[in-house]
Amino acid sequence: MSSRRTRITEEEMNELISKLQNLLPESRRRNTSRASAAKVLKETCNYIKSLHREVDGLSDRLSELINTMDNDSAQAEIIRGLLRS
Repeated sequence: MSSRRTRITEEEMNELISKLQNLLPESRRRNTSRASAAKVLKETCNYIKSLHREVDGLSDRLSELINTMDNDSAQAEIIRGLLRS
């Protein structure tokens, strides 16, 4: 049984915006204290984009590290174990 709600109340929207705002790091949250929903959403999108860039950079660094190490080394085994987790 699935109930479909097409409308969200203003109170629910404010609660969701507040939760999003709390997920932002302190440095970004300062810019959005008592900010409009649009500003919080924009800052959240910017933060997600920055996280994505950071993950891409870390992935590139990990690939470079893996390519330069001996596949039978203890370091390689540790990295493989971490990637399996």
